[in-house]
Amino acid sequence: MIAVVGTLLGAVVAGLIQHRTARTTRDAVRADHRRDRELAAVTDLAAALAAHRRAMTVRETLRLEDAGVDRVAQARSESHATRAAIEAPRVLVSILVPALASAATDAATAVYGIRGAATPAALDAARQDAADRADRFVNAAARHFA
Repeated sequence: MIAVVGTLLGAVVAGLIQHRTARTTRDAVRADHRRDRELAAVTDLAAALAAHRRAMTVRETLRLEDAGVDRVAQARSESHATRAAIEAPRVLVSILVPALASAATDAATAVYGIRGAATPAALDAARQDAADRADRFVNAAARHFA
C-alpha cells in the first residue's frame, strides 16, 4: 500500500514539475517573440525615417534649385510614399515600447520639418536635425534593449 501511494505521489510530483517546466518555456518563447516584434518595429521605423529624410532632402533640393516640374512632381510622389511608410512602425513602437514613443515621435516630427526649407543652408540644418533626432531614437532604443 505504501509503495502504491509513493508511486502515485511520485507521478503527481513529476507531472507538476513537467507542467511548470512547460509553462516556463512557453513564457520564455512569448517574451522572445515580443522582443523580436519590438526590435522589428524599432528597426522598421529607423529605416523609414532614413528613407523619408533622403526623399525629402532630394525633393526640397529640387524645389530650391527650380528643377523641372516633372522632376519635382516625381520627388514629391516618392516623399509621399516614404512619409506613409513611417506611420505603421511609429505606431507599433508607441504601442509595443511605450518608453520609446516620445523619441519616435520627436524623430518623425523632425524629418517632417525638412519640408519647406527657405534656403539650401536651412535645408541642410533641417536634414542634420532630423538625422540627429533619429540617432537619439536609435540610442534610446539601444539603451532600452541592452
